[in-house]
Amino acid sequence: MSGDLSHSFGARQVAPDERQRLIRRVFTVVAGRYDLMNDLMSFGIHRLWKRVLAAAAAPRAGQVIVDLAGGTGDVARLLAGPDRRVILCDPSTAMMAQAGAAAHITRLAGAGEAIPLADGSVDTMTISFGIRNVTHMPTALAEVVRVLKPGGRFLCLEFSRPAGWLKPFYDLYSALVIPRLGALVAGAPEAYQYLVDSIRRFPDQREMAVLLEQAGLQQVTWRNLSFGIACLHVGVKAVSPSPAGGRGKG
Repeated sequence: MSGDLSHSFGARQVAPDERQRLIRRVFTVVAGRYDLMNDLMSFGIHRLWKRVLAAAAAPRAGQVIVDLAGGTGDVARLLAGPDRRVILCDPSTAMMAQAGAAAHITRLAGAGEAIPLADGSVDTMTISFGIRNVTHMPTALAEVVRVLKPGGRFLCLEFSRPAGWLKPFYDLYSALVIPRLGALVAGAPEAYQYLVDSIRRFPDQREMAVLLEQAGLQQVTWRNLSFGIACLHVGVKAVSPSPAGGRGKG
């Protein structure tokens, strides 16, 4: 299983502290062009994926909803409303600064491994394309479970393993196009080479489901998007101790 990313930065082997420092630097460098690069790299499809995430989250009146590693606030804006509390939480203040003025959203600086919220205080936790960037995923997932209320839901949108017929074309595009776009548009080819390498090292759909279950989430399901290029995993914090639920797949 490829879930231990704590000693890697893309294809390089690094100490966990160095990984964290390098990733923070990546997001400081690319913050100003981050949304534009996402649009160019995915041909805008990332916005459709995030709408799927927001629809699955089904925000309701009175809820406390946290978008973890929420960056520029695009997902938080989809979740926000005057009748609920939406928190945009990210370790990069440079990224959150790109969110601008956003109604009904609270910003909170914090990393996934140490979420600055009380136990059992969150109804719904979302994360989109951010779980790859935590330094120690089991710790981050344990934090998610800690802050969720019993019955609370965790929704994780992340790159995954595309269908076999698509994978050669996707790998070629990732290797040849994305770093060059990063150099041309964002002036940061190293940052986007890290993106490509980190996607390749990330757990596939089944492996990620196992990690969520090991963290204590139940009723873990997943849904493939765009033939598995991205995947939406959903898990529920137990209301009371009981055997873990089964997985599903899309």
